[in-house]
Amino acid sequence: MLADILPTGYEVGARNGAVRPGDVVAVIGAGPVGLSAILGAKLSTPAHIVAIDLADSRLEAAKQFGADITVNNGHEDPVEVLAGLTEGLGADVTIEAVGVPATFDLAVSLVRPGGHVANIGVHGAPVTLHLEELWSRDVTITTGLVDTSSTPMLLKLLRSQHLDASRFVTHRFELDEFEEAYDVFARSADTGALKVVLGSSPQQGTP
Repeated sequence: MLADILPTGYEVGARNGAVRPGDVVAVIGAGPVGLSAILGAKLSTPAHIVAIDLADSRLEAAKQFGADITVNNGHEDPVEVLAGLTEGLGADVTIEAVGVPATFDLAVSLVRPGGHVANIGVHGAPVTLHLEELWSRDVTITTGLVDTSSTPMLLKLLRSQHLDASRFVTHRFELDEFEEAYDVFARSADTGALKVVLGSSPQQGTP
């Protein structure tokens, strides 16, 4: 978990987004990287973390990882939720953790003037940047690729029990069950899988 997803969520999401104490943070996409961004944002003690996703199972996971507000944007309007939470201003930081044009547009629409949009998602299709709407809002947009410079710090937090990486592992399989494991992971919206581990069960007390 500390080889990729946790450093990605922290570095490209929370750190690039410059999350500060008291901020309102909106995380769009509650998959493993979005959940890592929630954990990373919590290290800076924001006032609220809002998780936005289309899958209720992932929103339930987001609550366990530290989101205090969840929004299913299939039947709720996150713009209205953030407006009600911030007196109409919008989120201080929005973190895009999906990688499709619609979620990037949503991240931009939710950020307040002077806020940060931290794009984590890997985009495989063009995204329109609406400068005609953004030019006067002093919004900072960051992208990036994880370099894992934060891994030593995250390991210290893990050892001191300020960070729990084991909660990402929702399913375990033996090596000869890899076909079933891949099937469970491929149907994560139905199975609730976050990370699937192949191999022997860990020794007692080992995450």
